[in-house]
Amino acid sequence: MPTLCRDCFSLFDHGQRCPACNSPRRIAHAELNELSIAHMDCDAFYASVEKRDNPELEGKPVIIGGGRRGVVSTACYVARIRGVRSAMPMFQALKLCPDAVIIKPRMQAYVEASRAIRAMMEELTPAIEPLSLDEAFMDLSGTARLHGAPPAVMLARLVKRMHQELGLTGSIGLSHNKFLAKVASDLDKPHGFSIIGKAETAAFLRNKPVRMIWGVGAAGQASLEKAGIRTFSDLLRWDRRDLGARFGSMGDRLWHLARGEDHRRVSAHAPMKSISNETTFHDDTSDPELLDGHLWRMAEKVSDRAKAKQLAGRVVTLKLKRADHSLLSRRISLRDGTQMADTIYRTARSLFDQVGDEGPYRLLGCGLSDLIPEDSADLSGDLLDPQAQQRSAAERATDKIRDRFGADAILKGRSLR
Repeated sequence: MPTLCRDCFSLFDHGQRCPACNSPRRIAHAELNELSIAHMDCDAFYASVEKRDNPELEGKPVIIGGGRRGVVSTACYVARIRGVRSAMPMFQALKLCPDAVIIKPRMQAYVEASRAIRAMMEELTPAIEPLSLDEAFMDLSGTARLHGAPPAVMLARLVKRMHQELGLTGSIGLSHNKFLAKVASDLDKPHGFSIIGKAETAAFLRNKPVRMIWGVGAAGQASLEKAGIRTFSDLLRWDRRDLGARFGSMGDRLWHLARGEDHRRVSAHAPMKSISNETTFHDDTSDPELLDGHLWRMAEKVSDRAKAKQLAGRVVTLKLKRADHSLLSRRISLRDGTQMADTIYRTARSLFDQVGDEGPYRLLGCGLSDLIPEDSADLSGDLLDPQAQQRSAAERATDKIRDRFGADAILKGRSLR
């Protein structure tokens, strides 16, 4: 049985420990040297960055998210052991873990860490499909000759390098397609490495729950349960045409996934669809100055993310949720795309002025969509606003100061409201 040492990367045939370094951290699989589609998922990424940057947090339950009426962005594994999960309301998380350290997201720090990880991946293969800041698919087909080692070895080196150089850990899933690679990466977190080979696919999936399928949420599970489908075995009993008639295009995908088939390629050019930021207030508010301050800070965060991704957007969106949870959404298309915080803010503010007296509000958000490359944006200026170009130049200068001295080195007065 081909076996890989995850500490010194030696390949050997059998044994519970590596014959070269005596490490027990090993992975053995009959198809170890043949598989090349991988999914890498960082372990509790935001929380791990915070613990890396602040050693005093080590061993403590850490939750990244907003105030008591916000939601959990992510939680470290200490908090997860107590039941805290992503997207859980903060008040519920604090009931489960009252001693948790709550930290507001620092997106720039996470973007920088993500960029460093991406650079390491690019040394292995150009075929990288990011799913978010902390996870990506990789296709390492044909790279063994280039690196002098099979993909499994290079992936083990990647996660060890991430740990040594960046202080972050990740889990690897290796298989023969994207669906199974993502499933595998969840099998042994944190700091795991799991393999699902072709020969074992049918047996592996047979009794697994269909909620394992990425993209099948609570509503999808409810629809499947109504049809008597809870496991992959249940799916296998359905005719392909019947699944299509019941679930539309999703039915055909389910038929293939039930057999472990996924023909999607790892696409290095899968586009982002939108960039957004939102906050849920501790108390419902109609205070225009408070809302204006939040709107500016959100515009800055959206702008920072767009600039980090070298993107701009042609559509600005405003999102408001009233106290009764009813949702207001407004959007406007720009003549030119933008990534400038000033333009995003002013556009979102004009949308807010149309509906601002319909509060109080419990949630406020803004975003960019219809994304384009940054070099196609912010070109012509605004003839009706001769000061726009001056503000853009000032914002670019501000960005340079913040890059050099930190995000809080220079602030607009409205952000302090």
